[in-house]
Amino acid sequence: EQEFRRDLEQNAFRPHYQPIVHLESGEITGFEMLARWERDDGSHVGPCEFIPIAEECGLVGELMLNLLAQACVDATAWGPDLTLSINVSPTQLKDRWLSEKILRVLVQAGLPPQRLKLEITENALIAEPAHAKSIIQSLKNQGVLLALDDFGTGYSSIQHLRILPFDNVKIDRSFITGIEHDAEAHRMAVSMIHLAFNLGLSVVAEGVE
Repeated sequence: EQEFRRDLEQNAFRPHYQPIVHLESGEITGFEMLARWERDDGSHVGPCEFIPIAEECGLVGELMLNLLAQACVDATAWGPDLTLSINVSPTQLKDRWLSEKILRVLVQAGLPPQRLKLEITENALIAEPAHAKSIIQSLKNQGVLLALDDFGTGYSSIQHLRILPFDNVKIDRSFITGIEHDAEAHRMAVSMIHLAFNLGLSVVAEGVE
């Protein structure tokens, strides 16, 4: 935690980018921001290790906004149709001013809200349902895109899709692993894709690398 606090002040947390590719055309449609902690020894630490520390010491909001600011500057140099996706922590949804803070970062960087996609997990929605709904609606009203992350792993996926204004669902990688050889996994993935399309939502599959 001491090292985390020190390195946060020194901007040692940097955004990396994973392309999101349209499978039919092969074109890149956007990038998902992946946070990396660049340590003094040159090693990179992934978010699975440092996000719990950030949440425990109450700094995950500051970390996310710092990374978002860096990523928005990078995104302004991309093509105007490319989106920037970033994850929202369940802890952040406790902050009733989250939407205002995110929009302020976009304004400062000059990035249109329509190019930002916030990925929210089902667990986050269950943990803070009232705040989540208010924040999601506020951001949606400003044009920010919204994705339901890890789709299929929570308790009420379909209910969330029905009552909240999501644009996109991300099929969890657990459903994609072995899809070419596991008939049941294939049927589950196809069913989720059909459900999303029937609701007018686009689909991203995790773990296709």
